[in-house]
Amino acid sequence: MEDVVIYGTGSPILVDIEESLRRSGIAIRAGVKNRDGDSFLSDGTLEIAPDTLDDAIRGLPFVVPLFTPANRQTAAREAKARGFSRPLALIDATVAPPRDCRFGPGSYVNAGAVLGAASAFEAFVFINRGVGIGHHARFGPFVSIGPGVVIAGQVTIGKGAMIGAGAVVLPKITIGDNAVIGAGSVVTRDVPAHCLALGNPARIVKTGIAGYDGKTVD
Repeated sequence: MEDVVIYGTGSPILVDIEESLRRSGIAIRAGVKNRDGDSFLSDGTLEIAPDTLDDAIRGLPFVVPLFTPANRQTAAREAKARGFSRPLALIDATVAPPRDCRFGPGSYVNAGAVLGAASAFEAFVFINRGVGIGHHARFGPFVSIGPGVVIAGQVTIGKGAMIGAGAVVLPKITIGDNAVIGAGSVVTRDVPAHCLALGNPARIVKTGIAGYDGKTVD
């Protein structure tokens, strides 16, 4: 198994990606610190600056350990601009993916997630710990799902949307691009793009938002 490079070391969620890599028997060659500030890379792992990259590093698969959808898109684009071309789809070893599930490049599924059959997840989707996703799910690129979320069958989620921790989404719901669902909400009807929905049942409390953390996936 090839080593991987972690692109972006400034998010605490990095520790979960490191554990998933370890369980999969994948070694970390280096972490690229692409922003000033704290680093959450484990002690003993090589950390390098973007302007010190060589061809051997750029030729390896890479992962982007960032939960905020727009931040993940920005870092993925930056990595590709610096010569990386092989985003790794990382499925934690504790997850049993159905044989007909499709994962786009750069996707991440954290420990303990349960995935329904006949689902498709586009590039750089982030599915956190203990999430349950029903059959025939369709997730656009850069969707982020918080820990403990339950998503029923035949749900469609647009690009850049974020579903907060512990939320529940009922069957056949569509959640639009860059929408945000608050933690613990129960979604019983469609949520349009660029809307914030909260509560049980979830109600739209704000429209025209950029997206999660005030940023847009384009």
